[in-house]
Amino acid sequence: GLIKQIDDQMGVLTRFLESKDLLDTTMIVFTSDHGDYLGDHWMGEKDRFHDASAKIPLIVVDPSPEADATRGTVSDALVEAIDLAPTFIDYCGGTPPDHILEGRSLMPLLRGAPPAGWRKVVFSEYDYAMQDVRLMLKQPIEQCRLFMVFDGRWKYIHASGFRPMLYDLESDPQELTDLGADVSCADVIARMQAVLFDWALHPKMHI
Repeated sequence: GLIKQIDDQMGVLTRFLESKDLLDTTMIVFTSDHGDYLGDHWMGEKDRFHDASAKIPLIVVDPSPEADATRGTVSDALVEAIDLAPTFIDYCGGTPPDHILEGRSLMPLLRGAPPAGWRKVVFSEYDYAMQDVRLMLKQPIEQCRLFMVFDGRWKYIHASGFRPMLYDLESDPQELTDLGADVSCADVIARMQAVLFDWALHPKMHI
């Protein structure tokens, strides 16, 4: 029912834009702030970093002729929600203020010209201080932070006060096997941890 409602409202939006002669000049972005487990991993809502929760839909309609080369295609580039604001500014002809916005414009990707040095990892963070699990784990409020680093294959999760979690989405796409205690993955954990710490110290770095 919710998906049907979204489809119906997208129709309302596009018909309105068409009636105002705006459809050919308006970028349309369909996305979300998080996913939903819907029973995956025996969970609901959005509390962890499995793909069911952390990976969000992102469909972009750039009406510009320059985007015809990528129209209807799927990109596996690592992007973050913080990339949307600079994308909108760029699309409207402005220059994203780099000293304010941490994200990067997606315009080059949308128009078939991926820039050199595009990010190699994405990050996510979560604060569970307001949840009952904090009391169950006996965690002080200031340590109730979770961080995720994903490089397209490995997903590393740092939880203050606990050992790291690690998933190999190449061999385990459903994220059922936590390799965080596997000594054979120590080098991957060390690499991902170093990337996380660099990002935490220098949030403007395009890693």
